[in-house]
Amino acid sequence: MTEQREASKDAVMTRIGQAIMLLHGGDREEARNRFGGLWSEIGEDGDALHRCTLAHYMADTQDDPGDELAWDLRALTAADSLTDESAAQHADASALRAFYPSLHLNLAADYVKLQRPEAARIHLDRARAASDVLADDGADDGYGGGVRAAITRLELRLREL
Repeated sequence: MTEQREASKDAVMTRIGQAIMLLHGGDREEARNRFGGLWSEIGEDGDALHRCTLAHYMADTQDDPGDELAWDLRALTAADSLTDESAAQHADASALRAFYPSLHLNLAADYVKLQRPEAARIHLDRARAASDVLADDGADDGYGGGVRAAITRLELRLREL
């Protein structure tokens, strides 16, 4: 039964990954449709990593900044739903922690789009504080360096507002 559940989780992440590839390939509408279908299957109480990943990328498919914010908030809520106790038993807890800088960075960017600079600054500060979990620039695949660079760019943009 455990193997079946693990295979099912892998299938969900595979399907999320396929929709992400569509998004990165420029087909936002089809990615949004697939993410929406997956969200209906997973539900608000599904696996925290699935919900976080799905909502994180679903936000990128939104045309309306308010809708984008709503999905980014869902992603953060999903990440926060992994308690210390369940994190000890959850194999993907470290993956969720590595998402926090990006989650807060996206929220900060959402608030900039919505012309709410104070809220943007709060999440930008949280992104910077959470970025210590990311690998040093030379030690990873560039993700950590990319997130840090995006934090710096958004900080500069906020200073102009």
